[in-house]
Amino acid sequence: MKQLLSILLLLTTLTTFAQTDQKLTAQLQSLTKKFNGQAGIYVQNLKTGRTVEINADTLFPTASMIKVSILGGLMDKIEKDVMQYNQKLVYRDSLLYPGEDILGSFKDKDTIQLSKVAMLMITMSDNTASTWLQKLVGGDYINTWLEQNGFKVMRVNSRIPTRRPIWEVYGWGVTTPREMCRLFTMIREGKVVSTAASERMYRMLNRIYWDDKALSQIPPYVQAISKQGAVDASKSETVMVNAPHGDYVFSIITKNNKDQRWAPDNEAGLLIKKVSALLWHYFEPNSKWKPAAGVDKYMLNE
Repeated sequence: MKQLLSILLLLTTLTTFAQTDQKLTAQLQSLTKKFNGQAGIYVQNLKTGRTVEINADTLFPTASMIKVSILGGLMDKIEKDVMQYNQKLVYRDSLLYPGEDILGSFKDKDTIQLSKVAMLMITMSDNTASTWLQKLVGGDYINTWLEQNGFKVMRVNSRIPTRRPIWEVYGWGVTTPREMCRLFTMIREGKVVSTAASERMYRMLNRIYWDDKALSQIPPYVQAISKQGAVDASKSETVMVNAPHGDYVFSIITKNNKDQRWAPDNEAGLLIKKVSALLWHYFEPNSKWKPAAGVDKYMLNE
């Protein structure tokens, strides 16, 4: 019996090793080893199945990336006819999330379609839209949906009293790089709620305003869905690239960042760009594309 267990363990180890892209892992480790903070990366080539795992199962703050989970919970309720994608909502001043969001500029009792609120949550990462939708769907409902779909740690923390202790550590949401990529892969494969709901989500995630980091290192004519997250001490981005030679997905999340500036040359932001550029040219080695000279002045999104 012990011999059989040893053989099974060896086979599991060999399988994991075979699936790991050792060359790419070494290149990404070289990028992250001098980072002043903690970085986690998960990469998967959906065509070959090969992966990179660097702190891939470490807990990190999601910041705004949790909004993809909120969207999943919303689609689940729409699928069950509890809510309608185009239903009219009435905005109230009490919903305001302080900041410079578009929805926050609405007047009390203005009306807007739910579909547009969802668009603002994802495309613009509008916080007022996001907290409104979380309230409508229910934080506990979203977390139950995540659990039922096999997510072990990804959860919404904010505005859920029982999760206040973990909210104090991780903020709005918590996840791992692996689970973020799993969610994006499920959407790509039509497995989030339904094929129809997944397609709607995919179209929405393809219209991201915040394209100055990872997306800026991918040719603009190549489709990529993404979601970004940022607070002072954590910057993150998850991207699914529909590359010519096969789709690949990656998530890079940082925490405990020493450089907490909100400037274009923020250390974590530069790391995200370097990781994205490395992956594009690794998976598309014949591509001669690079960001156009002078494009930086057109990437000042805030």
